[in-house]
Amino acid sequence: MKRFSTSWGTFDLARFPEDPRDRLFAWDAADEYLLRHLAGGDDGPVDLSGDVVVVGDRWGALVAALAAHRPTQITDSFLTQQATRANLDRNGVPADSVRLLSTRDTPPERIDVLLVRVPKSLALLEDQLRRLAPAVHAGTTVVGTGKVTEIHTSTLKLFEDVLGPTRTSLAVKKARLIFCSPDPGLVRRPSPWPIEHTLGPDAGPAAGLTVVNHAGVFCADRLDIGTRFFLNHLPRRRGGGRVVDLGCGNGVLGTAAAVADPDAQVLFTDESHQAVASARATFRANAGEGRTAEFVVGDALSAVAPGSVDLVLNNPPFHSHQATTDTTAWRMFTGARRALRPGGELWVVGNRHLGYHVKLRRIFGNCEVVAGDPKFVVLRAVKR
Repeated sequence: MKRFSTSWGTFDLARFPEDPRDRLFAWDAADEYLLRHLAGGDDGPVDLSGDVVVVGDRWGALVAALAAHRPTQITDSFLTQQATRANLDRNGVPADSVRLLSTRDTPPERIDVLLVRVPKSLALLEDQLRRLAPAVHAGTTVVGTGKVTEIHTSTLKLFEDVLGPTRTSLAVKKARLIFCSPDPGLVRRPSPWPIEHTLGPDAGPAAGLTVVNHAGVFCADRLDIGTRFFLNHLPRRRGGGRVVDLGCGNGVLGTAAAVADPDAQVLFTDESHQAVASARATFRANAGEGRTAEFVVGDALSAVAPGSVDLVLNNPPFHSHQATTDTTAWRMFTGARRALRPGGELWVVGNRHLGYHVKLRRIFGNCEVVAGDPKFVVLRAVKR
């Protein structure tokens, strides 16, 4: 457990899911810089007596520190919500001190202090700022924070275009703050998301499918090359069975499987609320009248009953925010083995250099290379 010292107290914090081998912290220099500013910036402490909204808190460190001010947290991440609940509980902070909302929930009607942890996705930032802009008023204090590598000219321009005049602080420990003065006279434009596109012939059997993407979903305006390679090598099966699109993103893998096999029962799951909303829209755009599927926002396959699945399709991420890690892939693979029936199969696409075949052999006792090119491999593991 790692201790986070702030002007509001010292907190024991951890990421979620907790892993004793994980050396990563549940906060970073950007969180520290923002909280120091709130406690006593150039103009003294920021007035936090009004309605405080925190967007993009990574693991709940910000709202744990500010819990006495009863903030609202808005996040796209199920894991962030779980981490926040766990961190509040372990520090004896009442759960109702923080209002937890997802990026798909109705935004607050009024915001007096808006704190923004800049996300990796500029599209997600735009979507959230445009959704929140009607609740911001001339007296709202708006402060953003992020690593220097996360804050670009385009980031500042977005704040300025959506909310009002914007400037940045000096960098401290490779972190920077963003200060924005809301201009009520700006024309409020709605978010341009979701967007959609149609897959071309390079998508193989998925050609012609309509893909719908909400803001923040990976490769929102095109098909990423790993998924394209996977679509051309999907298992050809018919006759039903339960299929899971694990880490579904926009749901194109599960939708392709559903279209290829009208009797398949498909479950789409991801820890991103935006991703599951995208998968739902993609499925509805292609599956036909009356076709149903399951959609779950959650931690890998933790909500799926053991031995209840015939096929898992997976294109695992290998980043957690800015950190490169195999923790997510490992949880996905172990969760898939638990969820699969005997004889059930996990199909994975990944970059060659990630060495997923080694992990799969350790977990399943077997792994076959189905297809490969200089960059990607499609792997198949069977539960014995």
